[in-house]
Formats: sequence, C-alpha cells, structure tokens
Amino acid sequence: MTIVSIKDLCDDTEGIVTRAADGEPITITRFGKPVAELRAVSRRPGPGEVLRARHRVLPAVDAAAMRADIGRVFDPYR
Repeated sequence: MTIVSIKDLCDDTEGIVTRAADGEPITITRFGKPVAELRAVSRRPGPGEVLRARHRVLPAVDAAAMRADIGRVFDPYR
C-alpha cells in the first residue's frame, strides 16, 4: 500500500488518482497520520450485461407447448 501526504496529493492529484484507478490502494496522511484511503471503484457489470449473460444460458422454449400447458392448467376441461 502506498502512503501519500495531502501536500503530495495536491501537487500530483491526476497521477495519484490514476494510480488508484489502476488498482493501487493509496493511504492519504495528514501530519504523518493516516486520514483516508483512495482506491478504485468496483466495476460490476451493469443490469443489461447481467441479463444478456443470463439469457445466453436459458433453455429454448416451445411457445406452442407452453400455451397448451397453460391452457390445461387454467381450463382443465378443454
């Protein structure tokens, strides 16, 4: 883990934030004492990506057979 003073953070904000975004955890200090941690935000897949991934593994559905099954359940005398 990298330790950076507030002064260093002010002097090189872009560089330090880039390092954190690349996965390097950084501890920010004030007067030599840790006061904050800077780390990358978790990059979880969005809802669309999750749904597409789930859709790829679903079994094929026979729509006519499904309608017939539903008809038998809701109208057993037909």
